[in-house]
Amino acid sequence: MKILITGCCGFIGFNFAKFLVKSNNKIYIIGIDNINSYYSPELKKKRLKELAKFKNFKFFKININQFKKLEKLYKKYYFNYVFNFAAQAGVRYSFINPKPYIESNISGFFNILHLSLEFKVKRLFYASSGSAYGELNKFPLRENQILKPKNIYGLSKKINEEMVDVLLLQKQTLCIGLRFFTVYGEWGRPDMFLIKYLNATYDKSKVFYLNNYGNHFRDFTYIGDVCKILKKLIYSKIKQKHLIINICSNRPIKLTNIIKIIDNLTLKKPKIKKISMHKADIYKTHGDNSLVKKITGIKKFTDILIGLENTIKWFVNIKGKINF
Repeated sequence: MKILITGCCGFIGFNFAKFLVKSNNKIYIIGIDNINSYYSPELKKKRLKELAKFKNFKFFKININQFKKLEKLYKKYYFNYVFNFAAQAGVRYSFINPKPYIESNISGFFNILHLSLEFKVKRLFYASSGSAYGELNKFPLRENQILKPKNIYGLSKKINEEMVDVLLLQKQTLCIGLRFFTVYGEWGRPDMFLIKYLNATYDKSKVFYLNNYGNHFRDFTYIGDVCKILKKLIYSKIKQKHLIINICSNRPIKLTNIIKIIDNLTLKKPKIKKISMHKADIYKTHGDNSLVKKITGIKKFTDILIGLENTIKWFVNIKGKINF
């Protein structure tokens, strides 16, 4: 089985690639990434070093906007499955610099979609986001609700979903859009809440800025659960040619409560500066996960306490060895 994973040096792409190559040496992973500087290239290279330990993993440094290089890769390997995690991340950054979201999340995704359809990939999985829902107030959010994104990151994901609807037509490839909700865990992104908080906790020179005074609610989804779900989706029976599916725990938690749990686990407290809500932010995320449970058969999700314990243990072990 040959699988292409784009964004393999990113948080979700790396964890899933490692999960697959460890689980079965007959699964051959081709990983691509451009290792950009949006956040620590050092962390991305450290992730890549972990993947390079496995003989059934091969890496190419490719940007998904490089169509000719991508086409050569598809011609060489004729992938059975493709997982597209390559994208410009960051909700707040989209207000500062929107251009990369158009180039990577829309134009780059078109290249992956087009080639996957042309080369008759069995299943194309692509990262959408809970951000595509926008500021809706009917919870839990279900896959059939109208999308009203309030930032260009969420809009780019909505466009991805619509692009698939338009281009799929009579093609053989089955497409699955993965609406991820606040994924956290080991090897997490340093621009996200949890790693930023841990950075400030263990480095007294840093200050943690608590947006909206900690009054946000987030549907935290552990990376270990995400990897199990994604692998199950490779083999699951899916009738729709284009399936949109929430990847979430269905358990929103207030950020101030998450902070209390972390402080109790670390026995430390960082310097905190409370600030007002950013215009790009969404007050609450809460996804319905009944569909993903039905399709994969996975019923139990990792308790937040265990997920945080695992994340903190990893962070303590790696801090000082890498510059976030």
